[in-house]
Amino acid sequence: MIAATKPMLAPRTLPHGCVDRPKVNDCDSCGARALSVCGSVADQDLKRLGDLAEVVKLAAGAVLTREGEPAPHVFNITSGSLRVYKLLPDGRRQITGFLFAGDFLGLAIGEVYVFSAEAIEPTTVCRFRKGPFRALVESSSPLEHMLLHRTSHELAAAQNQMLLLGRKTAIERLASFLLDLPGHDPARPTAPGHVRLPMKRGEIADYLGLTIETVSRVLTRMKAKGIISMPSQSELIVERPDLLRAHACGEL
Repeated sequence: MIAATKPMLAPRTLPHGCVDRPKVNDCDSCGARALSVCGSVADQDLKRLGDLAEVVKLAAGAVLTREGEPAPHVFNITSGSLRVYKLLPDGRRQITGFLFAGDFLGLAIGEVYVFSAEAIEPTTVCRFRKGPFRALVESSSPLEHMLLHRTSHELAAAQNQMLLLGRKTAIERLASFLLDLPGHDPARPTAPGHVRLPMKRGEIADYLGLTIETVSRVLTRMKAKGIISMPSQSELIVERPDLLRAHACGEL
């Protein structure tokens, strides 16, 4: 399911803030294994997968991939979070997604990356060369099926994002975002109603197609209505999930 590529290019030098640690064999101790495609790999293939992996540690703000650069790798996020985005011709940024532990990046067929990916916080990924990884996928039906499932999930997420940007109002977009976000980061469960916000307000705005001012204004309005409380910039508590859900569905 991953197309054959040209001979592999030499890995590019990682930017300041990234640390390369080749060869990872202790997949059993990986906290993200149960959440990722690796969880579908049979025990006999797990060592092969570990032998293919290179651990890359990213500081907050470090670049993992840059749009338009050669794409010799795919990535499995094992901790932290990434923002994935594209730049518009006028320089504006459209964030297309936030990825967390267990998410897989780079499944799209192509010789160059069609997106940029940066760490929101200290993040660790396992990096795989496309050629050897494709060979492993072809020999492991469970892994191939899991990747197909992930690809279908990404398509559904893209369709939801189109609806979010094309039809929903500002408060409907933000309410939908707050309801969905906890489910995307299962490696770090929170108390019921608590929402971790590792991303900045500007990043939320770029994801929802809004301005920072609009995001701040809508959050303030939700707080005034008693729908949410905000103990800090990086944490939010949903006090009235029924009202938040009603806003997300356009019922208010």
